[in-house]
Amino acid sequence: MKTRIISGIIMLPLLAVVFFGGRVLLIASFIIGILGVREFYRGFESIGVKPSYLTANISILGLYAINLFGGGNEQYYRLWFFAVIIMSLLYLFKIEERELQDAMVTMAGIFYVIFFSFHVTLVEQIPEYGVFVWLIFITAFGTDSMAYFSGFAFGKHKLCPKISPKKTIEGAIGGTLGSLLFCALFGYFVIPRLLLHCIIIGLLGGIISQFGDLTASIFKRKIGIKDYGNLIPGHGGVLDRIDSVLFTAPLIYYYIMLVIQ
Repeated sequence: MKTRIISGIIMLPLLAVVFFGGRVLLIASFIIGILGVREFYRGFESIGVKPSYLTANISILGLYAINLFGGGNEQYYRLWFFAVIIMSLLYLFKIEERELQDAMVTMAGIFYVIFFSFHVTLVEQIPEYGVFVWLIFITAFGTDSMAYFSGFAFGKHKLCPKISPKKTIEGAIGGTLGSLLFCALFGYFVIPRLLLHCIIIGLLGGIISQFGDLTASIFKRKIGIKDYGNLIPGHGGVLDRIDSVLFTAPLIYYYIMLVIQ
């Protein structure tokens, strides 16, 4: 429990970044993308995979350049997707030195870490709905905290013992209900006209954030590491703290774009 409380305190500066928003949040998302993809690649290097850091660096610079200077043209983002795939496959042209998994992990890191985390910026930039950026973190961290306490108090039935032995069904239910409650309170006090949407996001986010957490656990189990990094001593790296956010940010962005707008 002490670790969970300390982890929560460590995340407080992130709330200040969200509060300031704008370029501050964009820069923070960029830095998290850079650090996160490096942790992801280093994890796979431990089992002999050789992803391309150069491709990842070019990709993240291109993605954020499009956001800053592309004028909102979606065609540039489609071009970016094409370029990422092409660069990752061209990385295989040194056929004697590289294997297929080198290109696949290169692409996976770019899309899973860089592109997914980029949605935090995209949500904040949606006219009239930028305030929903708070729900990204409310669902992710609210679910995580309530799942922990619910599991600690009531947990008896294992959820996915081969993926994450400590997680329980009771904890998963408590986490989802916690996300729903926190999002409902946010909607009631901050954007009451969109209260119903906040409740729906709370429910969906509570579920998807746990998929994000479990997905990160699967990666770590497959490559045989406990944490992605040691940036936060005793608490792992960037990816260990934002694994749920990587799933909740795209969920909320596409919910706004497809349902609310």
